[in-house]
Amino acid sequence: MPKNLIAGLLCAVSLPIAALPLPALAQDAPNAPADDADQPRSNADDLHDAIIVTAAGIERLDTVAGTSVLSGIALQRDSSGQIGDVLAKLPGVTATGFAPGASRPVLRGFGGERVRVLTDGVGSLDASGASADHAVAVDPLIAERVEVLRGPAVLLYGSSAIGGAVNVITKRIPPRLPDEPIHVDLMAGIDSAANLGEGGLSIDTPIGGNFAFHVDGSYRETSDLSIPGYALTPALRADLLAQADALELGGDTAAATALRDGANTRGTLPNSWTDATSLGTGLAWFSGGSNLGVSFDYYDTGYGVPGLPGEEEDPVSIGLKRYRADLRGQYEFGPDFLGGFFDRVQTRWGWSDYTHTEFEGDTPGTTFKVQGVEGRVELVQARRDMWRGSVGGQFSRVDFQAIGDEAFVPPSLTQNVALFTLQELDFDTVELEAGGRWEHTSIDESDFNRSRSYDTFSGALGASYTLFDDFRAGLNVSRAERAPSAQELFADGPHVATRQFEVGDDTLGKEGAWGVEGYLRGDVGAVQINASLYRNWFDGFIYLAATGTQEDGLDVYQFTQTNADQWGFEGEVSFPVIHTSQFTLLGDFRGDMTRATLANGDPVPRIPPLTLAGALELQTGHFDARAEVEWNDAQTRLAPLETPTDGFTMVNLSLAWHPLDGDDNVTVLAQVDNVFDVDARRAASFTKDFVPLAGRNFKLSVRASF
Repeated sequence: MPKNLIAGLLCAVSLPIAALPLPALAQDAPNAPADDADQPRSNADDLHDAIIVTAAGIERLDTVAGTSVLSGIALQRDSSGQIGDVLAKLPGVTATGFAPGASRPVLRGFGGERVRVLTDGVGSLDASGASADHAVAVDPLIAERVEVLRGPAVLLYGSSAIGGAVNVITKRIPPRLPDEPIHVDLMAGIDSAANLGEGGLSIDTPIGGNFAFHVDGSYRETSDLSIPGYALTPALRADLLAQADALELGGDTAAATALRDGANTRGTLPNSWTDATSLGTGLAWFSGGSNLGVSFDYYDTGYGVPGLPGEEEDPVSIGLKRYRADLRGQYEFGPDFLGGFFDRVQTRWGWSDYTHTEFEGDTPGTTFKVQGVEGRVELVQARRDMWRGSVGGQFSRVDFQAIGDEAFVPPSLTQNVALFTLQELDFDTVELEAGGRWEHTSIDESDFNRSRSYDTFSGALGASYTLFDDFRAGLNVSRAERAPSAQELFADGPHVATRQFEVGDDTLGKEGAWGVEGYLRGDVGAVQINASLYRNWFDGFIYLAATGTQEDGLDVYQFTQTNADQWGFEGEVSFPVIHTSQFTLLGDFRGDMTRATLANGDPVPRIPPLTLAGALELQTGHFDARAEVEWNDAQTRLAPLETPTDGFTMVNLSLAWHPLDGDDNVTVLAQVDNVFDVDARRAASFTKDFVPLAGRNFKLSVRASF
């Protein structure tokens, strides 16, 4: 669909942007209470505690896992095409920022195979963990809310969530029977930095016989990204210009001109376009406390992969297609089942057929294929006085293939079987949670018939004390173990996206970590607080180590293991500065820092620096005006061969209009991000030296639900 047609439709009919889905049943959470007309709308309501992250059989998952929830207007304000960029403003979260079309979440400095990205509690089943240039096959436009879990969330979501998990909650399988004949969500947005045009539609309706039907679709398209100045950092630009001068002196004028033109690229980031289409439908049947539902969806995206200017002959792009089917079921037991010990059984399954092809110009190159299935079954215990909990099992099977000249990881089959439990004791002011998980992981590589298997054990114990009202202090102690991935074991070849020649080690053992975390969470009057201080001790930490040699013109990096130490903090506080009958002025402050060091004293690579942010929001009648300032420190604590990252300060402004009296179901949001057009780069990005963030960006979005 032409972009100018989309923009014209948006301006002409003002299609609204929707907070599309409701919570998935298996990860359902209580709705936030309706706003009191005399109370301020706190931004923290969209970030924590207004929606409490829950799990089967327990009331609050955040006793053993640091949690944040992005929903409502905060989700609309931070909307983006990739889930990593959507979450990048949350405390303890940044993004890989490889390209506008590929940006994965980084939690507490860790990403890749240490962070699981899930849809309604089931893995995304894509190839995004294998390379930073691979997009996450999840469309943020279909999210009702996004849960971010850090620390011992591994107990619920698997050993590869040792760094944390991101759970995108949708309603593609209807979570309940609609109480109206038809419910419609509409969405739209445009911006100036990428010439964005996006729109979507979601419909839910009961169709008789206790059935609910859902259908949705969305489309998003951008041009090449506008940037504040040069695409390259000053150091890299100076290096390329020096190379150009040397080539010219040697008589290679054409190559010198190409390098010089690349070094002088400014204003627009070449080959950073994106487009994405998603279609989904689902059907669910309800009978009392039991239900059964299925859904099917299609996701199609293409995006450019910006390269080092002056060194590429043909622009590289990726075309990705993903077909997915999901199943959810719950059966409520009678009171006499097994003596009434279990209340219900619930299950959640996902199947995915994923393919992406990398193109050089119009020529197809390497193709990545992933066929996978993942599911879990949980028995939920009936509550007995102070005690509640659940036990369950999980299975996954992922068949991975890479075909082509840059297939640096051989074909592999990874299977995983797990048993887990999560138990909670509530003594009023004191709450205890304990969990355990056993996993067996087998990885079979077909080119050289190599097989590896691992048994991992993880456990966590959390205790919280309610100081007053809903304000709690807590302490978590955990032990988490992770099996190495197929890439870490068997990689052997040029990984052009990261500009490294990667070599795996098939003798790697499992990675483990002891962790301790203290926190304060809850409300002190009108003040909302969520703060954590944590430390982790890794044994067998797996990382890519520079060898100091080169192959195929790339620096050789070897996967290896050593001990490592990590510590950090993250926090946010929201409070009314002024609150009168006419208006409310809210303050919102956030910050985080993490530091990770290998046993030899070297820093772990691509760790984000100290980040601080503050905002003031004026709420009056139908309008909310917000000003944000985000400061990122420079990152000069570097691993071998890593380049430094300059600090930056961004200012963002927004004005939200709620046209309906006493109802936020329609929100028109006008924004200006990066008001002063500063040059900003993410320290966690492989491409930070030649892929900056967007320059000044005017955005308009509308959402409605009726």
